[in-house]
Amino acid sequence: MSLHLTKLQRQLCNTLQKGLPVCQRPFAEIAKSLNSDEKKILQQSRELEARGIIRRICALVNYRVLGRTSTLVAAHVPEANLRKVVDAVNCLETVSHNYLREHYYNLWFTLQGRTAEEIEATLAGLSSRFGIGFQSLPAERIFKLDVRFDAENEGQLLVDTEKVPESKSIQLNDMQRRILSKLQDGMEMVEKPFDFLCSEEVDIEKVLRIITQLIEIGVVRRIASVVDHNKLGFTANVLFAAEAGGDRIDEVGRELARLPIVSHCYERKTFEDWPYNMFAMMHGKNMGDVQRVIDEFIESEQIDSFILLPTVAELKKQPVRYHFQ
Repeated sequence: MSLHLTKLQRQLCNTLQKGLPVCQRPFAEIAKSLNSDEKKILQQSRELEARGIIRRICALVNYRVLGRTSTLVAAHVPEANLRKVVDAVNCLETVSHNYLREHYYNLWFTLQGRTAEEIEATLAGLSSRFGIGFQSLPAERIFKLDVRFDAENEGQLLVDTEKVPESKSIQLNDMQRRILSKLQDGMEMVEKPFDFLCSEEVDIEKVLRIITQLIEIGVVRRIASVVDHNKLGFTANVLFAAEAGGDRIDEVGRELARLPIVSHCYERKTFEDWPYNMFAMMHGKNMGDVQRVIDEFIESEQIDSFILLPTVAELKKQPVRYHFQ
């Protein structure tokens, strides 16, 4: 059940997910757009953070242009070993998300690396340590990414999705790396939140220019809040996996991505005894609402083979921190 929020708090949740204006006093600009004042917007933002509705405000980084790759990993972990395996996976800095799901393959996490070989080595080490298999399902194609959760219209997703980010690697200069490194740590909700990036050699005007550059070249998607969608009422969360033939992948992927309950949608590699190549993360107020959308989709797209993997527990949700030499 969602927490009670005032109209202004709901508007603020949506505005902060969309992103902070890159200026000296972004909360003052937000206040203008919401017919409020800077002091009240800051106070309400801090309250949303204190209640755990806003997890953090930080730079959302496009790891692909930093020359990194990632995969989705599935594993069957016996109950007796689960705690040890979860702790080991969560300790990896390159794991951003980790979930317990209702399925034989009960552990699902995202893993990043500088190369595919590095990812394979990490999984081989885990497998050797615990005596279980870790199946890698790297993305072949991205159909939808990063839909924001609508706090104003309960149970709906925001429809203004961003474009799929660039994947071509970009070389950053020293100053860009220094600013990006600090932006990863999150930002305080204060009148001038970008001031902490300043130094004797870099004033606020230059800081703002560099941040704007990082956004324009696709390294930073935006500087925005990350919310706890469960506290906004999205308590039914399920990973939908379906089998689509090679000649239908594009059609199925695009139609799946159009569903308003879908936040992320990928074509992924398969593995032995796992024929499902289309993945979508779905969110709703309850499983009944989610199931109705799924039933309509599989009928209209004539999907014969699919599986649902409901989220049992969120074990880790923390952005990967990138280290620049």
